[in-house]
Amino acid sequence: MKGQATPYLMFNGNAKEALDYYKEIFEGEILDVQTYAKAGYENQDWANDRLIHGKFKKNDFLLMVSDDSPDQTVTIGNNISLVIEFESEEEITRTFNDLKEKGTVIMELQDTFWGAKYAKVKDPFGIIWDLNFEKQ
Repeated sequence: MKGQATPYLMFNGNAKEALDYYKEIFEGEILDVQTYAKAGYENQDWANDRLIHGKFKKNDFLLMVSDDSPDQTVTIGNNISLVIEFESEEEITRTFNDLKEKGTVIMELQDTFWGAKYAKVKDPFGIIWDLNFEKQ
């Protein structure tokens, strides 16, 4: 694994507002902002207003954010997961398989539009893990 786990915050349509707030409060920078429309949902009337991904960075501190889609609802208090970046496909596959044995798969391990192998699993203690391996 690479580095520390990164907090990933989910919002009900106000992720961009949250990023702007964190930029003002913590005096960092907003990076990699992508709307749902840019990720292949351009036919949805809500896709230009919601973020599928965004990052906030200040020195070594990093937050990732996303909005839910309108057919999902984020529950305040359960709207954070931890992102782990992996160094190999073998490592992410092993970790995913181990987590899913006693956990709940939210998103199967799969190739993504951002060029990574990715999965999302809730462990038996209720912690949600975003597993990500950036392919070269």
